[in-house]
Amino acid sequence: MRVGVLTGGGDCPGLNAVIRALVRKGVQEYGHEFVGFRDGWRGPLEGQTKQLDIPAVRGILPRGGTILGSSRTNPLKVADGVRRVKENLAKHEVDALVAIGGEDTLGVAATLSGQYGIPCVGVPKTIDNDLNATDYTFGFDTAVNIATEAIDRLHTTAESHMRVLVIEVMGRHAGWIALHAGLAGGANVILIPEHRFDIDEVCGWVESRFKVRYAPIIVVAEGAMPKDGELVTKDGTLDSFGHARLSGIGDWLAKEIEKRTGKEARTTVLGHIQRGGTPSAFDRWLATRFGLHAIDAVQDGDFGKMVALRGTDIVRVELSEATAKLKTVDPALYAEAGVFFG
Repeated sequence: MRVGVLTGGGDCPGLNAVIRALVRKGVQEYGHEFVGFRDGWRGPLEGQTKQLDIPAVRGILPRGGTILGSSRTNPLKVADGVRRVKENLAKHEVDALVAIGGEDTLGVAATLSGQYGIPCVGVPKTIDNDLNATDYTFGFDTAVNIATEAIDRLHTTAESHMRVLVIEVMGRHAGWIALHAGLAGGANVILIPEHRFDIDEVCGWVESRFKVRYAPIIVVAEGAMPKDGELVTKDGTLDSFGHARLSGIGDWLAKEIEKRTGKEARTTVLGHIQRGGTPSAFDRWLATRFGLHAIDAVQDGDFGKMVALRGTDIVRVELSEATAKLKTVDPALYAEAGVFFG
């Protein structure tokens, strides 16, 4: 078989580990050939490819990002997009396509597979860990480790200057990074998209920390919202999947805290630092296993599926199930963190 591979959406650590595992096992055990499509769905849409063979994937296991490039291209929103994808897959004699990505990338794969008969297998990637039907996505562990290290470093500055330090982390719809990194880093307040926060309550927690001579650390997900406010966006523009560019909730929060409490507050926005650089050992392990099992699914002709982690097992689930809804933080998990607020 000739197998196409693409990586879509935001980059994250572990993408290259998946590509390496797919190619190594696919070539060595099954005798398949591979073609890489560049820049996410733009590759099959425009016919942009990159050679993928064993020499091409040597040495890429510890590298962050993706050797194939990525983008937020949505072929379903492009005139004649599906026709162009089909034509380019046929042109390059592709028998099956492995799509590595998050909710948007795999949502396209689910539609192309379910409605248009394009044989697709999905691999779940997102630092937000918000894909349904899998316990974890690769990229998440690395992002949490990076955010936790940043929180650890900010504690000393907060204590030295007795300032409120607000750390804004990624998380559009789900607060998994904020929750995990906040708990691991000893944050005094964690704010997530699933639970609208009361700014007066946050200020109360801040003032209670200063009473015991302790500078507060607040971790806020980029998609968190106050009870009486709206989502804070960068410039109001939308990408091809209809998502606004988020940024600014940390600055807004710091200004409100200063105004209401009189305490100096500063913001650190971690941004793309969370999803760049070398993947953690866990993400290398998980991404590699996903790649090995994804090529097994291709070999079995089990299309329209996504490989997923359940406990310590890799299983196959329907792409439609994986993309039907987002996996968000359970209120009970968030309530556990509340013990440390204030």
